[in-house]
Amino acid sequence: MSNLQPECVYCTRSVQEVPLLSIRFQDKEFWICPQHLPVLIHQPERLSGKLPGVENLEPHEH
Repeated sequence: MSNLQPECVYCTRSVQEVPLLSIRFQDKEFWICPQHLPVLIHQPERLSGKLPGVENLEPHEH
């Protein structure tokens, strides 16, 4: 992430707008808001182009 202020990798809202959760992936820090955490868990392919290497993640099966 190139911005100095944390923002959600999915919706790009800042920490001033929504709470953000920090995640570490491939030795880098990313941020995601609680609204889009289910996307990371259940539909990680929707983060393609926003989170490098996410294509290799398996979605959670119910």
